[in-house]
Order: sequence, then C-alpha cells, then structure tokens
Amino acid sequence: LLYQSIAGRVVRGAFATPVAMAAFRSVVVLLAPGLVSAQQAGKVVAEASPKMPLQTCTQARGCETVPAAVTLDANWRWVHSKDGYDNCFSKDGWSTRFCPDGKTCAETCAIEGVDEEGYKNVYGVKAIETGVELEFVAQSGNVGSRVYVTDGEDSYHMFKLKNKEFTFEVDVSSLACGMNGALYFIEMDAQGGRGEGANTAGAKFGTGYCDAQCPHDVKWQKGEGNVDGVHGMCCFEMDI
Repeated sequence: LLYQSIAGRVVRGAFATPVAMAAFRSVVVLLAPGLVSAQQAGKVVAEASPKMPLQTCTQARGCETVPAAVTLDANWRWVHSKDGYDNCFSKDGWSTRFCPDGKTCAETCAIEGVDEEGYKNVYGVKAIETGVELEFVAQSGNVGSRVYVTDGEDSYHMFKLKNKEFTFEVDVSSLACGMNGALYFIEMDAQGGRGEGANTAGAKFGTGYCDAQCPHDVKWQKGEGNVDGVHGMCCFEMDI
C-alpha cells in the first residue's frame, strides 16, 4: 500500500481487515507486490520507520491491532558510495565515477536509512496517534514524499482483500485548495526485490516501486541502477 502526497499536508490512515500491499504518494503511503529493486543497504544512519498500526476486524473477534510502519521510497533517499560519503546521485544526475553502468552502480553505491528526525524534518513524515502525518513542504524545504506500508521490519505489508472491506480516514481539514494526495495498491514484491542482483537493501529501504504509468525515473530496477533511465517500472495498480 502506498501513500503519496503531490500536494497535500496531512494524511491519517486507519485500516480494517487484511489486504495485499499499499502505497501513498505525494505526502503518501503505498502497498506492494513487486518487480523493481535497489542496491546496497547503507550503514551511516539507522532506519527508524514511523510506526502506523493497522487493525483487522471480524464479527467474531472484534478489532485486533497489527504492527505496521511506513518507509520512505528509495528515490527520496541519500545514495552514496558504500565505502564513503560521496554522492552517487545528485541534482546533476548519476555520478559517472560510481555509476558508469547500472550493475557497477548497484555494487558500488548504498541507499541510506532515515532516522526519526530525518523523517520529520527532512521529509515531513511523522507518526501520530491515529496513523501518519505527511507534510507537503517539510521543514527542510523538501516537497512531497512517497511512503509504503511495511510489517515494521524487513517486508512490505501484504494485504489480503478478497471478501473483505478496506477502510481508511484522511484529515483534510487543514489543506489548502489545489492539494492532491493519493492512496493506492501496486504490485510490488514483499521483499522489495532484496536478493535480486546487488540489492541488499530491500523493503526496509523502500525499494521495488512500480506502477501502471511505467515511470522511468525509478532509480533502481532488478538490483541495478537505472542509470540511463530507459526502462520503465511497470506493474498493476489499483487507486483507492
């Protein structure tokens, strides 16, 4: 499941019953089954994904809380040389030093974790009592974010929706006109492609994104760097 905020300030989620995987975009959250991947796991910053408990409810047992969290998409994260701090990707694009091709790039570069302060101040993502809050413009000046629902550890939360109901709440009371946020399911691998190619980062670091528009700006695919941007990341998508 994915949440993405392209123009929105606060998103609060509450879920009932199991599903398969989701995503939010913009200031957003996402679910996944997946096809795409990314490189080495960074060791400079310990990942601290904001908690966002889900609930599964039945007539017989009532509602039970399921541990879950959200993790930031790999495209938003710092990518640097695995043995140092030099950028593999910057505003000017891929470093020709570390990324002359996709395979070398994935073997040479690491995707970094985000701590609690980084989520809040740099990306505008923080846990709240009822879910998660996403700011359109973070304190750092960064605009928008994309986050995915995980099991709180190393895998995306897989929603089993057949013959079930999926519910959520969004607080839009403080949003200005013209804001747009998205909540949708996409077909991502539960592990985020970890173990494929040079991908040792996986879902914990937000790898594996794809959608029905076949985006060409996804930095990592099948364990290699998408250095030339030729390949689109295509998969099934269901917008909620």
